[in-house]
Amino acid sequence: MTRWVGGNRFHLLENGEEFFPRVFESISGAGHEVVVETFILFEDKVGLALHAALLAAASRGVQVDLTIDGFGSPDLSPGFISALTQAGVRVHVFDPAPRLWGWRTNLFRRMHRKIVVVDDQRAFIGGINYSADHLADFGPEAKQDYSVEIEGPIVSVIHAFVHKALAAGQHNTGRSLAGQLRERITDRAHLLTNRWRADPAPAGEAAAIFVTRDNRLHTTDIERHYRIAIRAARHRVVIANAYFFPGYRLLREMRRAARRGVQVRLILQGEPDMAIVKIAANMLYGHLLSAGVQIFEYCERPLHGKVAVSDDTWSTVGSSNLDPLSLSLNLEANVIIKDRAFNQHLSERLDDLVHNSCKQIHVTDLTEWSWWRSLRSFFVFHLLSRYPAWADWLPAHKPRLLPAKVADTTLESAGADRVSQADAA
Repeated sequence: MTRWVGGNRFHLLENGEEFFPRVFESISGAGHEVVVETFILFEDKVGLALHAALLAAASRGVQVDLTIDGFGSPDLSPGFISALTQAGVRVHVFDPAPRLWGWRTNLFRRMHRKIVVVDDQRAFIGGINYSADHLADFGPEAKQDYSVEIEGPIVSVIHAFVHKALAAGQHNTGRSLAGQLRERITDRAHLLTNRWRADPAPAGEAAAIFVTRDNRLHTTDIERHYRIAIRAARHRVVIANAYFFPGYRLLREMRRAARRGVQVRLILQGEPDMAIVKIAANMLYGHLLSAGVQIFEYCERPLHGKVAVSDDTWSTVGSSNLDPLSLSLNLEANVIIKDRAFNQHLSERLDDLVHNSCKQIHVTDLTEWSWWRSLRSFFVFHLLSRYPAWADWLPAHKPRLLPAKVADTTLESAGADRVSQADAA
């Protein structure tokens, strides 16, 4: 996952209007396998459409694995789940946990990835969940977000990763040995079968790296790739990120780049889905603006994207925010793309946001007294200089994947949060 793989094609998918039809169409054309990982799956019109696509694939004899997060997707009905499992879909719940006085207790180290792999030939990676709030007709709270459709040899790397994650998660469940062996042997059979298949043929000119974050071997990989790209930038860096409160090292690279003449632009939430998001980012504004970093707040609707470009060839799209949860706790996945055409297209879409839907923030817009900004920046600096090291203090465990039939009691008793009230990380 640290070497460039050439011969790929990437197609940017903006918002649910572009993303959902392509995913559902790919699933409908699957010949032997579909693997889906998502943080949020709601039982709304989008979730039901995914449900129907997976049922149809399973009815054709396609092996279907669906992994959802126990915190992000706690409210699926038993009927929704049982229809899938009875059709042969293997539904896995990442670290499900019972509620305590109505509160979800599995707060840390969530499975935040959004990945689809179809037949080891096509993949999707990004920040879009399966919920209606990723469609414009949801209203003012509809999210602005991005994903990529991928073809080419890098798909085999992603395919191997999702199967390794399935096997590892099942190994950590503590279920019966027979149950563990049955699912692990099935996954091994799929892996061995796919080894005999030819890798996806070259589909384009783009080179790529598939990069993940976990709590064992790849704790800082995504952040490190951001830092490398910013450090290497000579002309511009544009980062659009929903939840922005990065660590000291990443902030330092942004400030250094701006001071050496690189145009560093941040596109952040101006109409956040959670108030704390803007409060946290605002604490960093003075520190960044004083170094020449440009800050734009997207004010049309909530921004949920996790994308960036650097100079004329480097881009990234994925699930990772630049905040403590994504950089220090959650399981994340991004793809790093080296391709001039893709970089240009994503740059144009981000420029469109800046020019038509954003408000630029200037030092004069900061209303706090200058002495208070300086004092606050001092404390924020020392907080960030220690993070992400403090994440080691929080609960850690081996990720577990429970089959849905084991997790039904958790899902059934979780309650019924409305879509607009759910955690939308």
